[in-house]
Amino acid sequence: MAVINHDAELARAGANITGWWSRILFFARRYPLGAVGAVIVLVFVLTAVFAPFIAPMDPTTTDAKASLARPGSVFWLGADFMGRDMFSRIVFGARISLTVGLGATLAGGILGISIGLMSGYLGGTVDLITQRLMDIMQSLPLLVMALVMAAALGPSLQNTIIAIAIPLVPTVARVVRSSTLSLREQPFVEAARAVGMGEVRIAVRHVLPNTLAPLIVLGTAQLGSAILVEAALSFLGLGIPEPYPSWGRMLSESAAEYVRTAPWLVIFPGVAISLAVFGTNLLGDALRDVLDPRQRS
Repeated sequence: MAVINHDAELARAGANITGWWSRILFFARRYPLGAVGAVIVLVFVLTAVFAPFIAPMDPTTTDAKASLARPGSVFWLGADFMGRDMFSRIVFGARISLTVGLGATLAGGILGISIGLMSGYLGGTVDLITQRLMDIMQSLPLLVMALVMAAALGPSLQNTIIAIAIPLVPTVARVVRSSTLSLREQPFVEAARAVGMGEVRIAVRHVLPNTLAPLIVLGTAQLGSAILVEAALSFLGLGIPEPYPSWGRMLSESAAEYVRTAPWLVIFPGVAISLAVFGTNLLGDALRDVLDPRQRS
């Protein structure tokens, strides 16, 4: 019967915690802007997860008496023209923005990885046809293509994720393809073929893991872009519909009519969007330096 040494297990766990803490401190000292970005992203993630506990009011509850209430002790960031608490709406808006951003980034990433891996590994006619399709998709800017997709699908949470995910596919596919073209000629791939591994298993098990470093950096950049595009679509009325509290829709409802009389309706959602995109970009730049040796000074 095996005897568990609890002291050894505790010592090992303590060493792991110390090791992770040392890495975090090194990252913060070496890349201070990246650490700032990580803190901003972490704050938004925690806000989205614990939104029901942070928000003091229901973001959809209206109160005609509190219409356009100024920031104060009751409404910390003021109230909109329907008397809804702006702080609660911005807190729940973080959940919507991160849901759309992460959903679109993951969906576009999975599809782009599949296309890029197949195109780069198989090559030949498959690569030629696939890349011409990617050229067609990349001929339109991200926002323009998302607008076309959103107008065709209609405003809803799921359709907004799809509309933003599709334009992200070509960039991911090209990054994976470029890495796959160089990796498929490496000796470890030839060794895998020599021992009888199938091509699909080689591509998924040996080639794909070696393309993840640039994908992590690309994912953080695309997350910020997805949040910004979602805000733009909602601002134009093609994104998240009511009663979901979207940052872009808050700007759309207030920018034209209340920007002079109630500027807090525009300032606070705009600051939330800017901070979210700013944080993801700072974190992405730091991860690029960490994961790509050519970028290190």
